[in-house]
Amino acid sequence: MRQKKDAVPLRSDAQRNRERILEVALAELTRCADTPLSTIAKKACVGQGTFYRNFPNREALVLEIYRHGMQQVADAAGQLLRTRDPERALREWMDLLARFAMAKAGLADAIRQAMASGNLTKPGPAPVIAAAELLLRANEAAGTIRPGVTGDDLSLAIAGLWQIDPREDWQPRAARLLDLVMDGLRAGAPER
Repeated sequence: MRQKKDAVPLRSDAQRNRERILEVALAELTRCADTPLSTIAKKACVGQGTFYRNFPNREALVLEIYRHGMQQVADAAGQLLRTRDPERALREWMDLLARFAMAKAGLADAIRQAMASGNLTKPGPAPVIAAAELLLRANEAAGTIRPGVTGDDLSLAIAGLWQIDPREDWQPRAARLLDLVMDGLRAGAPER
């Protein structure tokens, strides 16, 4: 498959710079949506030119943090299935999704500000739904969950994650919620 002309892969050092910027920006913008971009560049140990080559404005940076995080969660599904049984892979993936939800909640103000510009649209959940489908089909084939559950069903079932306050001790509450969802998925499974 041919790549688009403008989809030239980044050199390894450029990729590391981009990843470092995203990591620092996530932490800084979660703390304060108005963190100056120059502060993010300085803490990421990159120059202004490098920063702006990667992210021409705040909106592009915020939406890329969101897209990048979502893609990491989506990519983890296949990785988990290669190294774990389907049921464990699904539950661990749900934990990753919970961490993404908490990071997204922490970035809510920055995301709202980016969307207010009107020039950009927030990426849709398609990669995460596709990852959920992959995990659900593997579990269905293994007989560990009830048949017929879709990625959209799972998304609705775990929507409570987005109601948890990330500033509180969210991990125990998220774990209980996700355990309840797993119990529900297991009910009626052929292997149980």
